[in-house]
Amino acid sequence: MSETAILSMSRHISLNEQSLKQACLELSRAHPEMKLVYESYGAPPMWDRPPGFPTLLNIILEQQVSLASAKACFDKLTAFIGEITPENLLKLNDTELKTIGFSRQKTAYGRHLAEALIDKRFDFESIHLLPDEEVKAEMLKLKGVGEWTCDVYLLMAMLRPDVMPRGDIALHAAYQKLTAMEKRPGSDEFIAIAEKWRPFRSVAARLLWHFYLSERAAKQGRY
Repeated sequence: MSETAILSMSRHISLNEQSLKQACLELSRAHPEMKLVYESYGAPPMWDRPPGFPTLLNIILEQQVSLASAKACFDKLTAFIGEITPENLLKLNDTELKTIGFSRQKTAYGRHLAEALIDKRFDFESIHLLPDEEVKAEMLKLKGVGEWTCDVYLLMAMLRPDVMPRGDIALHAAYQKLTAMEKRPGSDEFIAIAEKWRPFRSVAARLLWHFYLSERAAKQGRY
């Protein structure tokens, strides 16, 4: 199959366990850094999340904080309101959200998302069949949703195969270590580097996260 045909096909499929492993093999054959990760740690997890409001809200909470901190906030929210729906979130006042762990900024972002869904200014089902760039264009209309948030949602919730999250420091650090770069690449530089992993940039991202987390766990004696 030609490269053009593979690229065209990849834009219209979602990753699954089988295609993830196959793409890992393809990347490891073509790229030494991916081969090192795959041979050292095997295929990465899917890290899939259900599409919809709770997942996008959780990704917003993960912006610029540790995953552990975001998870603690999300878990507290779940314990406080039960089912995470736009209607239930909007029942909470500023003080309640602050107690749960929402910053003032993320309170505004969460409310804006909830209101956009209730008012039907944004709809998760309507973006399901759109190409990646059109999905991003719709999501970027939401307050507090930037490129990284869109990319992670596309990668984890929609399971699109060719997305590289912009500005993800863990990915930059993993690539620096794998390739012995003197300096960690910046956001634009890394996005340019990632072009070589098309049409499976989402798989390359998973492999790099897998390497980053596995190396960190090994240092802490947990791997």
